[in-house]
Amino acid sequence: MSGLTGSQIVAGRESRGGLETFRAHDPRDGAELPGEFHEATTDEIDRALDAARHAHESWRRAPRESRARLLEAIAAEIEAIGEILTARATAETGLPAARLEAERGRTVGQLRLFAATVRDGAHLEARIDRALPDRRPLPRPDLRSMMVPLGPVAVFGASNFPLAFSVAGGDTASALAAGCPVVVKGHPAHPGTSELVGRAITRAVAAVEAPAGLFSLLQGRGPAVGEGLVTHPATRAVGFTGSFAGGRALCALAATRAEPIPVFAEMGSVNPVVLLPGALAERGAELATAIAASATLGVGQFCTQPGLLLALAGEATERFAAALAAAFEGAAEAPMLHEGIAAAFAAGCGRLERSGARRVAGAEAARRDSWGRPRLYRADYGEVESREDWHEECFGPSSLLVVCDDAVELLEALGRLPGQLTATLHAGAADEELAASAAERLEERAGRVLFAGVPTGVEVSPAMVHGGPWPASSDARSTSVGTAAVRRFLRPICWQDAPPTRLPPELRDEAAGTLPRLVDGRPEAGPPRT
Repeated sequence: MSGLTGSQIVAGRESRGGLETFRAHDPRDGAELPGEFHEATTDEIDRALDAARHAHESWRRAPRESRARLLEAIAAEIEAIGEILTARATAETGLPAARLEAERGRTVGQLRLFAATVRDGAHLEARIDRALPDRRPLPRPDLRSMMVPLGPVAVFGASNFPLAFSVAGGDTASALAAGCPVVVKGHPAHPGTSELVGRAITRAVAAVEAPAGLFSLLQGRGPAVGEGLVTHPATRAVGFTGSFAGGRALCALAATRAEPIPVFAEMGSVNPVVLLPGALAERGAELATAIAASATLGVGQFCTQPGLLLALAGEATERFAAALAAAFEGAAEAPMLHEGIAAAFAAGCGRLERSGARRVAGAEAARRDSWGRPRLYRADYGEVESREDWHEECFGPSSLLVVCDDAVELLEALGRLPGQLTATLHAGAADEELAASAAERLEERAGRVLFAGVPTGVEVSPAMVHGGPWPASSDARSTSVGTAAVRRFLRPICWQDAPPTRLPPELRDEAAGTLPRLVDGRPEAGPPRT
């Protein structure tokens, strides 16, 4: 199918160093898909990262325009794959073609957004403090600083977004925008999709005459490839989207290195939704429909799926709960991304039931082992002493409605929450005082706080934050979506009394007006934005 070779892509060349192979399966029926994929070897990992290290040496001072052109070339190459990419991604994930077409649009859109970010230059945070030779008691030297690329980045593809969070997804796009070479570990559930996109990136690198070592794609089912990437001495940072167990394991590996490196892991959350009495009285039925649709969208396989709902006891909550249960009952079961996720979802539902939560909607199990059946659970906050299981993500189409007796219990519940990617607050006109207290607690625990709508749906824009305190992500200061994601793969350098020829072009005097800079503590405007 589509000429897949199953080879690794190591700095622009195909490689099949290993004898061990694996295949992809269609999650809709378990059928084996065409194509045999080779497990990457230690030698291939070494060659990929050695090539990335050499590429970094020659590319780290590449002009911003060259980096922008590369990102745009990748976007064009992905678009040029056409229906072959959609067909293979559908077969490997079970996701509908329309969803994947939209995801491809998001993927190429964020590549082009990062190209515009690179051209603008604000992400470099260029600063100039001119020398003050006559200052007393001591003169000030000439100081100039800006952000520079860290070096080779290991990126792990995500299962739930085979395009937007995978081989050419946000981690790869932001690392390339920073000027860093990338070695991607493709997700084993969609290796054919990964190969198609990996080839597109390789063609783009060649088209703009960039170093071939800027990109490599390695495949494998087990942990060996990932461990090799994280522990390799040439790797300077890691980008990961996936489970808490996987992210935590990578963080532990990175910490054991002789030279520790940052791991930017987005590990999911339960994304609490707080529903105050006024909101439920005003629009309870509408909220029930919207939340059920959000929780079951894509078979619940979104990192921003609303898995925990909190409300106060009362008639409005009971009407909402009945409407929500009906909406969950009406939601169809569907194939999950792969058998491993389906098994984890079943285990998560069992964990909720053992914690004291009652299943109030949804059959006990789906008709097929690899499918997900939407389920709604309910619990009374005061009746359960141990609530830690409520805070663990149950990745799939389920939500837990927790009913609190009063505002004191509700605020206590919010205070116990671990870090979250998102938190949503729905309040009515009569809820102002409680809403203010609830919002303060949610701001301490989430990277994005919503005051309307549902958490599913992450806008790719400069202001977006997709991250949060542990365990939502490994670094609460970062985001994996939006233009600020590029900061993860940069570090600052200051040049003191450097001759102009040793300075990056962005810090030279003649660069005034070509990018935003802070000069002697005052903003120096860049070119007009279009």
